[in-house]
Amino acid sequence: MKNTDHKKIALVTFCIDDWGGSEELWALAIPFLKNGTSLTLYKARINRSHPEIIKLINQNIELIELDPQLSLKKRVMRKVSRLIQKIGLEEYRDNHSLYKFHHEIKNSIPELVIIAQGINFDGLSYAYQCYLLKIPYVIIAQKAVDFYWPYPTDRDYMRKTLVNANKCYFVSHHNKRLTEEQFGIRLENSEVVFNPIKTKRQIIPFPPIDTGYRLACIARLFIIDKGQDILLRILNTEKWRQRPITVSFIGSGHDEQAIRDLANLLDLQNVEFVGFSDNIEDLWKNYHALILPSRSEGLPLSMIEAMSLGRTVIVSNAGGNAEIIDNGINGFIGDATEKDFESAMDKAWEMREEWPEIGKKAYLHIKNHLPASPETEFATSINNLLDG
Repeated sequence: MKNTDHKKIALVTFCIDDWGGSEELWALAIPFLKNGTSLTLYKARINRSHPEIIKLINQNIELIELDPQLSLKKRVMRKVSRLIQKIGLEEYRDNHSLYKFHHEIKNSIPELVIIAQGINFDGLSYAYQCYLLKIPYVIIAQKAVDFYWPYPTDRDYMRKTLVNANKCYFVSHHNKRLTEEQFGIRLENSEVVFNPIKTKRQIIPFPPIDTGYRLACIARLFIIDKGQDILLRILNTEKWRQRPITVSFIGSGHDEQAIRDLANLLDLQNVEFVGFSDNIEDLWKNYHALILPSRSEGLPLSMIEAMSLGRTVIVSNAGGNAEIIDNGINGFIGDATEKDFESAMDKAWEMREEWPEIGKKAYLHIKNHLPASPETEFATSINNLLDG
């Protein structure tokens, strides 16, 4: 007799790195899923030695690579098999990962599939397979980009996929609204969720300012999203060269060398590269404010974490930032252009003596308006879908 209490969830993640902040929501929700729920994780490639992946293995999560590195012999065999197989997915015949995912869930028939996207449509071809197979699915979008819209040839199936999802989760109202605008639909099946943060909600002492102000730019070193080039050009102006500040770029990423080269070209003496830091609370003991000139966002964890520790933030009007920041009250905000973002920086500088008080207001906003445990709320939503 089939155990009706046992529920199978399949989750496919589109994070291109071994692990990213976008993984934390579903990963931390796992212990709060209803008893008897098993989970299979699908990812293009899985680094089984990564500490977070090891945690999943220790929770008995099944891991399946959709695009593992293959030997030459296996690559040739794959190409030959594609020539002789009739798989019923003509439009995706050359996408082995998509075919493998379709084949896997067709055979396993999970009760629910979670599509964990990096942006708002990079995983919809996989969600569409669930739609075709009549398997319930939910979609998570960690970001939506104003300048990156779906291709015309993809719009029809993507619209159908979004509308028929059991739930579409977004990390900000901005991302939800932009997705609706990009597809010309209203998503009545949508919900805004928050990502967990790694910090406690407590105000930590403000560092001394006798040697100047230290600003942290905590973000992946990826210019098209995070806009570090905007900040460097502003710092190249005479007034910012003269002001007693240091900006630390904290993180790693694809554009690290490009950002370093630009800083060297401009001969900026008040810029440093710190690398990745995992201990956020210790890091913030030495910095006075966050500065983040992003061109696109969902809702940046670095901003929420800084505010939760009582730090002033200077951020761009990207993603859901304006849903959190009251300009000049609990932080500072400007558009991701050199002129407007510098205006936000100037306003913050003029009010620098108020940064400790602004940081307190930032902390209170996070404490009073954001859920203390987003992962449990997400797990509850998933459990309700499983019970439904």
